[in-house]
Order: sequence, then structure tokens, then C-alpha cells
Amino acid sequence: MHQFRILVTGNVQGVSYRRFAKTWADNMGIKGWCRNLDDGRVEIVAEGSKENIDRFGEKLKEGPLLSKVSDVDIKHEPKTSQFSSFKIKGRNI
Repeated sequence: MHQFRILVTGNVQGVSYRRFAKTWADNMGIKGWCRNLDDGRVEIVAEGSKENIDRFGEKLKEGPLLSKVSDVDIKHEPKTSQFSSFKIKGRNI
């Protein structure tokens, strides 16, 4: 298992992007969370196999119908193994 921090840039708030991310994370067995950031990006912490994270990243680039993703920045980080599911968090204030 690997853990990644993902920052998604573009028109990704107010278009059900976090729900889209949760649906795909659940389908791929990825655990972690996602939240909107005040600067308009979506932040995701995802834990799963490298193969599933790569597939998840490709889906995040597509986004839901009304989104327009301009960048998906995926960075490996130390694994915390603290997640039991994938959750949608509120805005980072």
C-alpha cells in the first residue's frame, strides 16, 4: 500500500468533484479523504496500491461532466495507515 497527496486544479468546486472522487475511490478500494481548499483546488489524500492510485489519478484528470480539470499533482508521502474508508471532508478554513 502507498499513500499520496493529490491536488486538483481547475473548475473543480461546485461541480460534484468530491462526490466523483469518492465514487471512484470506493470502486477501486482506495481509502483516505478529499476536501475543497479555499484557493479553489481539491485536496485528496489517497491510500491504496500503486496500480489503483495510477488508475484513480487518470479518473481524477477526467472529472465529472461539469468540471474542467487543468492539473492533477500527485505526490508520494509517508503511509499513515489511518484510513478505514474514503470520506468527503468539509472546506479547509
